Amino acid sequence: MRVATKGTNCDPFRAAGCHDAAIRASTCFSPSRFPTRSAISPRNSRLYLITPPVIEAPKQWVNTLEQALDAGDVACLQIRAKGLDDDSLARLVDVLRPPAQRRGVAVLLNDRPDLAFETGCDGVHIGQGDMPYAQAREAIGPDGIIGVTCHDSRHLAMEAGEAGADYVAFGAFFPTETKDAPTRADVDLLYWWSELFTVPCVAIGGITVENCRPLVKAGTDFLAVSGGVWNHPEGPAAAVAAFNRILTEK
Repeated sequence: MRVATKGTNCDPFRAAGCHDAAIRASTCFSPSRFPTRSAISPRNSRLYLITPPVIEAPKQWVNTLEQALDAGDVACLQIRAKGLDDDSLARLVDVLRPPAQRRGVAVLLNDRPDLAFETGCDGVHIGQGDMPYAQAREAIGPDGIIGVTCHDSRHLAMEAGEAGADYVAFGAFFPTETKDAPTRADVDLLYWWSELFTVPCVAIGGITVENCRPLVKAGTDFLAVSGGVWNHPEGPAAAVAAFNRILTEK
């Protein structure tokens, strides 16, 4: 059974997909032999927050983070801070990680499995241009969460799942200003993945309260949201509450 490395004592991705070493060892990662979701149990999608591109005053901004986390269910917080040196990034993690983990929210660091392990994060998210999965696993250890960007590629997703990734991320589904998005994913990709595989999938890219319902209907396990929460006209807490109302609709 996979558990988080430190702090949260939970792994929302393992809980979503019943994805562990035993399944990987005993089951070929293919539509014909890998357990389908219907063989596990139905579940609601959950919210996966990504920090804003720039946080000017982390010790003040953490109040905004806490209000957002207290407004509804949040499975995960990805700390994504490009351009910071190691010391600055570690200090940012030291501010943002504790309040999230106290609330049972898994904390992932973008791109840096070595620093994720050193700073007590629960895992890491790696892109296709970052280090390979095997290298990331070696850096973060056997119990850390590793998610992999797969853009709009079924092939990349199956490769990541076969390697042992705890989740695969598809996107961008909508135009986004948070980061450069080289690909545009179609909602059919989520239908396909959710019907065939138990490894959890994350939908990312320009997701808002207004446009997320088709992704939820298609079977995504997690909605990864940044600007749709932090830039919401009624504030981040209102956005988290609104997302949760949608995610729990019957």
